[in-house]
Amino acid sequence: MSRDEMAARGWDELDVLFVSGDAYVDHPSFGVALLARLLEAEGYRVGIVAQPDRRDPAALQVMGRPRLFAAVSAGAMDSMVNHYTAAKKIRRDDAYTPGGKAGARPNRAVIAYTAAVKGAFKGLPVLIGGIEASLRRLAHYDYWDDAVRRSVLVDSKADLLLYGMAETALLEVARRAAAGEALREMNNIRGTAWMTAQAPENCLQLPAFADVAADTAAFGEAFRLAERENNPYAARPLVQFHGPRAVVVNPPALPLGEAELDRLYALPFQKRPHPSYREPIPAFEQIRFSITSHRGCFGGCAFCAITSHQGKLIQSRSEQSVLDEIDRLTNDPEFRGTITDVGGPTANMYGLACGNESAKTACRRSGCLYPQPCKHLVTKDSRAVRLLKKIRQHRQVKHTFVASGVRYDLLERQPDYFEDLLVHHVGGLLKVAPESTSEQVTQVMRKPGPQAFIDFLEQFRRRSRELGLRQAVIPYLIASHPGCTLSDMVDAALFLQQHQLRVEQVQDFTPTPGTLATCMYYTGRDPLTGAPVHVPRSEREKKLQKALLLWHLPESRPLVEEALKGCGRESAGRSLLGGASGRGARRRPRK
Repeated sequence: MSRDEMAARGWDELDVLFVSGDAYVDHPSFGVALLARLLEAEGYRVGIVAQPDRRDPAALQVMGRPRLFAAVSAGAMDSMVNHYTAAKKIRRDDAYTPGGKAGARPNRAVIAYTAAVKGAFKGLPVLIGGIEASLRRLAHYDYWDDAVRRSVLVDSKADLLLYGMAETALLEVARRAAAGEALREMNNIRGTAWMTAQAPENCLQLPAFADVAADTAAFGEAFRLAERENNPYAARPLVQFHGPRAVVVNPPALPLGEAELDRLYALPFQKRPHPSYREPIPAFEQIRFSITSHRGCFGGCAFCAITSHQGKLIQSRSEQSVLDEIDRLTNDPEFRGTITDVGGPTANMYGLACGNESAKTACRRSGCLYPQPCKHLVTKDSRAVRLLKKIRQHRQVKHTFVASGVRYDLLERQPDYFEDLLVHHVGGLLKVAPESTSEQVTQVMRKPGPQAFIDFLEQFRRRSRELGLRQAVIPYLIASHPGCTLSDMVDAALFLQQHQLRVEQVQDFTPTPGTLATCMYYTGRDPLTGAPVHVPRSEREKKLQKALLLWHLPESRPLVEEALKGCGRESAGRSLLGGASGRGARRRPRK
């Protein structure tokens, strides 16, 4: 990160300069750190400029001009999501910044940092990546502008865009750049997007930017077409014109094999923030003693961006790789015997896969669980059970928790994992995400219906009682999701009351780029079925929906009364409001 550190390694120049919107934490959970370590392992000299002042060229020039290119990322979050709440109010903190201070990165950081790099190093090739670039690779609806924006590749004027996890794409870009090839000429690398004046042959052409910006039907059609090209084994290149030039999105990178994934986690990460920082970094403290066992998610939830970024195919590490990382983790002088999490986007998908190779390579589904689990999906829990058992047997590990969240609708197929989870790995509270308890809304969300949650809840409580354990479920629910009406939310409040559940926090739906739910929010229709979808848009309706999920709080009562009257459900108030007053509002949830 400095000239002194370069000198200590005997470097007179860098090969690649990373510019990141996050502070530099040398941990594999931070994308820039992982990619930088991977390039280093291949012999490249790499530097990281973290959260620079984009208005000061000297902030980017601290290590000189890199020989090959600069790589720009907004960080682990889209910068607009990082900066603003669902109500478009400025957030007061940033978990990826020392001291948790807000404002260390600019709005639309990929665009801002790319411009800053081009100003600091005239003529230097720049590639962009990370989740902000990944999910904005095509024309997309932007909630904060309330308009359709162009591909971030167009707006940033970068030479190349890498989407997804990017390891294989970045290595090929570096190899070809070192051989003298220009980034703008690299048009055949998986997991990349590039620009051209003429659409290549054998591509799927999407409605142009001008059309999707002016017509919601064209926007929905562009989403529907692109959604079908998510399988790296079957996808075609996508083309979308932006004026006279087109953005070409090559097929996704092929998933990493077990040995490739193991290699990444064996790189010499220091597992701590850069020593120049003097204040703690909240995001690091949260994941410091956690283990990532796999990547990808085949859930296909409408509001989630994981499939668009990590892919739906599960890529799992070997048991030995995980155990080796735990050995290194236990040598940390501050380790006190507790591993805070073992999992990934969904904890109980470790070791799962498609059981039909030919079906996998031809599949066009966005997920494997909705509306019913795919018949080819292998859900055996033996690998996950064996891994957790070996971790529990580690001499220096006292407690191992699963905090990533689980798909409760899979647990009926994973009885041994469910048993081990309850007996050994729940720290009193188990987080699950039904997101809604309405049959109609869960269909829009591409989530299991309420009966699956009821079955899970009953089994969880019954088995916890049998084991003599005081454990509770913490449900995560979304307010104001497309398809959700005030009446649906009244039903959700009654469901919570009936099943003796209380939620302490409610997530307001935020339309993030690239997701199915965001397409519904913008167009008012499900692009895959054409069906109209109710969209809560007014701040008042959003506030009322949130209050209904927090019906048990006395301060919610006036809003609950207003919501009940607004949807003609006053009769439900006798049950609901009776339970939201007096001492009953202070009871703890059922164990």
